[in-house]
Amino acid sequence: MAETGYTQMVKAYNDDPFTGHLSTPISDSGFTRAFIYNLPIYRKGLSPLGRGLEVGLAHGYFLVGPEVVFGTNRDFAADPYLAALLTAIAIVIIGTIGLNAHGLVSLKSATECAPETDAMQTSEGWNLFASGFFLGGTGSAFMAYFLLDKFSTIDAIFRGLVN
Repeated sequence: MAETGYTQMVKAYNDDPFTGHLSTPISDSGFTRAFIYNLPIYRKGLSPLGRGLEVGLAHGYFLVGPEVVFGTNRDFAADPYLAALLTAIAIVIIGTIGLNAHGLVSLKSATECAPETDAMQTSEGWNLFASGFFLGGTGSAFMAYFLLDKFSTIDAIFRGLVN
């Protein structure tokens, strides 16, 4: 099929229709690549602990809210926010166990790798990443709990400052 002056947007990878791939104009755009490479797991110059901390902060904070609304303990009479906090921390712990298991099973030790190997490609670096994920996840879950539990007080403070 000949092109008629327009740039063909969708075409076979390397002009071979028998090679399968998942590249699309959206997933392979410059914007998408820049966005993905700015995620903490791929960002250059961050230590594994810092990467894990940043990923954990994002995940732990957003686990508490859905647990308050949709969680199994949403009708817990004593404190639904506390039940959501405990569930969120349990999810972070399960995620940390999974991250540690992945690092131990899939990656080699730093002593077995070449000296110039990225720390995230070693089991020790991945263990630091998982530790940072745990610290960030539990810390941000506590922050979300605090904000939800003390929302009326915080709202009153800001209403007093604005009015």
